[in-house]
Amino acid sequence: MRLGILCVGRLKAGPERDLYARYAARIAAMRNLGLVGLDLQEIDESRARNPAERMAQEGEGLLAALPAGAKLVVFDERGTAASSADFAAMVASQRDKGAKSLWFAIGGSEGLTPAVREKAGAVFSFGRMTLPHQIVRILVAEQIYRATTILAGHPYHRA
Repeated sequence: MRLGILCVGRLKAGPERDLYARYAARIAAMRNLGLVGLDLQEIDESRARNPAERMAQEGEGLLAALPAGAKLVVFDERGTAASSADFAAMVASQRDKGAKSLWFAIGGSEGLTPAVREKAGAVFSFGRMTLPHQIVRILVAEQIYRATTILAGHPYHRA
């Protein structure tokens, strides 16, 4: 199953991009789990002045960029605050059900539209605190990497 992150905004060169790249490389190096790589699809932030219009445009962009047939998981403050083991179990479940690809979406500063959340098979949260979406991207990559290590029985994750 191919893995990917779909997000609003672009990371510029610097430590955040480097850290994201490190987790993406670690995920790509994991073998024999039935999981492949970590693609990244960035869409531009909307320039609309109205927050609702900005969120709507970004939501349309996220859905348009989602590969055909891909399963979608989103990160949103209204989502479930799951354990890393639960997150890994969800990834394994999608893989075992035969999903061809699993994409994780991160909204922009206004959040995600109901249409994006409704399309998702799961909605997770890193808590109710507001976090910059650039940092959330790194947290998502780390949790995907952690999920692969859990599924591989690797000691990276210590329960």
